[in-house]
Formats: sequence, C-alpha cells, structure tokens
Amino acid sequence: MIKHLLKIAIPLVTISLMVSCSGKDKEIVDPKDAAVMIFDLPADTAASMGEGVDGKDQRQFYTITFSFKTKETHVIRNAADSAKYLKNAEWDIAFSKEYNSFVVVNNGGIAGTPGYQGPGVGNLVIVDKPFDQVTSAPADTEFENNGLAGVGWDNGNGLGWFFYSLNNHICVPVRNRTYVLKTATGNYAKLELLNIYKGNPPVVTDLFWPAPYLTFRYYVQTDGSRNLKNR
Repeated sequence: MIKHLLKIAIPLVTISLMVSCSGKDKEIVDPKDAAVMIFDLPADTAASMGEGVDGKDQRQFYTITFSFKTKETHVIRNAADSAKYLKNAEWDIAFSKEYNSFVVVNNGGIAGTPGYQGPGVGNLVIVDKPFDQVTSAPADTEFENNGLAGVGWDNGNGLGWFFYSLNNHICVPVRNRTYVLKTATGNYAKLELLNIYKGNPPVVTDLFWPAPYLTFRYYVQTDGSRNLKNR
C-alpha cells in the first residue's frame, strides 16, 4: 500500500460516446515489435447512457478488468464478482465509468478504485511521447509525485487519453501520449490507448457507431528493470 494518495484524473461530466466513422484503421505493427496489440476488446456493450437505444439497457456501465499477462477479462456486475475478481493482483487495468472510458490501475491503497484494499501496487504516469520512443520508465520519485490512479477525458488539463466535445458528443483519442505504469505486481510497463469505437476508426463522424470496443497497445518488462524498449 502506498503512503500517499495519488491524484485521479476523473471525467467531470457525464458523457455519451456513441460515435464513429467509415472504414477501419487497424494499425500495422512491426513483427519485431514485442508489444501486444489488442483490437476491439468488447467492454460493456449492452449498457447505454440514454433511453431508447435499441438492444441496450439504460444503466451504469459494468467495470471490465484486463490482465496484461494473460489477456483475460472479467466483468464486474455485482458484489459477488467484485469479491471474486477485484481483490487480487491478477489484473492490471480496468475500464470503468461511462462507456468504459476511464482506465484505472490496480492499486489496493487508493480508495474509490476497483482494486481498493487488494494487494495491487499499480501506478501510472503520463509521458507525452510516441509509444515507441518511450524506452525507459521514470524514477520512482516521478510516480510518487505525479502518479495517477487512472485516466479518462482530457478536459484541457493534459491528464486524459481522449478529448470530448459537449457539442457533438465525439471522443477523439490523444495521439503521441504514452502511459507508463507499474503493474499490479510492480513490473514496469507502457500503454497506448488508441480508440473506443469498433474498428479503430481514424475519423469519427457517425453518432451511432458501436461503442465501447477498446483498441490499445502495451508492453510489459518482466525482468524487473525500467527498460521499455519494445523493438
């Protein structure tokens, strides 16, 4: 458990993220790249913020956990799921809140987060560099001074992974921003959050495009070092 409270970058308003575009942009990854690419991970696609959305329930979105090691996910629907799946170090990040757009680390010392009172030691700092250019994790003092519990909407504070317009309700991922993490078990990792819409569209135009389907890339250093060179 950490000795200080980490800052939490939480979206400030309720958001609707039902958007998208035509075409797909499935990023080509160098075969020598050791990073893991996850395309169109379905989150809580049965929930909706508003009434009358075909085939969806108007309710809070269930939290979805994800393990960097196994790529396993678990849906947290109730207290039984929480007791079974959250209070352990077997997951590293969770997708929560509106349209599963808030990405939070597994840290048992941060009240109000999914892993609270569990053994996880996750932490996160933002590095404004492209993923492949982030080659080492910062010093522990950076995590201590600037660590975040999670990231969501960037409302101008530079702390989120997407921009969101209250005028058109469109979510636009922030490019060339990387998130360096301590995993639930303390290894260093880096994460690139790419999209929340099905097909990883490069341009968003359609308010009713399927969401949330998460596309992201990550690399975990398992030898305990700060080396984050993924190629």
